[in-house]
Amino acid sequence: MAGIVAVFDFDKTIIDLDSDNWVVDELGFTDLFNQLLPTMPWNTLMDTMMKELHSQGKTIDDIVEVLKRVPIHPRIIPAIKAAHALGCELRIVSDANLFFIETIVKHLGLSDYFSEINTNPSYVDEEGRLRIFPYHDFHSSPHGCNLCPPNMCKGMIMERIQASVASEGKKKFIYLGDGSGDFCPSLKLREGDHVMPRKDYPLWDLICKKPPSRQGRNPRMERRRGPRERAASTHQHNFHGRGEQVVCGRMQVRDDSDGCP
Repeated sequence: MAGIVAVFDFDKTIIDLDSDNWVVDELGFTDLFNQLLPTMPWNTLMDTMMKELHSQGKTIDDIVEVLKRVPIHPRIIPAIKAAHALGCELRIVSDANLFFIETIVKHLGLSDYFSEINTNPSYVDEEGRLRIFPYHDFHSSPHGCNLCPPNMCKGMIMERIQASVASEGKKKFIYLGDGSGDFCPSLKLREGDHVMPRKDYPLWDLICKKPPSRQGRNPRMERRRGPRERAASTHQHNFHGRGEQVVCGRMQVRDDSDGCP
């Protein structure tokens, strides 16, 4: 059904791990990655790692084959397809990079299900090396958000998405994420919107331990306790680790956990 926009994080939300770490680990560069990690921002580090992979003879095809093996919960693909079939508009907002996400989404047969992918830009240069760049140029025009990493403020992206659909009438937003970087866009949600944090991951902990209303931030963000039911439908597809189900159109959402501790 029209009127609902579902915004997905990618790493540990659609796929079951961090795509950056997966590529580095599977290609045997974990030690170098850990050595360089304290010395530069993550986004810069990933571009550097792609340079190292290329210099050691790893090809784009090697990276693609690793990405095709990425673990994903078996219920994720049916859930995405069910949400799309019910008329939800699906978008991705991720601090991964475009090459990784597009490769995985295409391999999973989901390219046509997402209307937009917002992530760090990347491309393969003339030498066959993958280049990765920040979404926000934090050197020339920093975004100024102290909740987000310097290369990407997901809250700003969320505000742009909200503005882009404003002319289409009232839209309900659902945000699905797991990490601390997903807290800022969750604060941009309005009355009637929903956030679906992955249970026992950083976003869940931030919502449970530091509710926005206690921080003087957006008080309209929902934090519910105990079993809940938001609507009724025949389609029910659990997302891994959430104890919750996709909310789209007239889909049912249940949380059989005890909520935040």
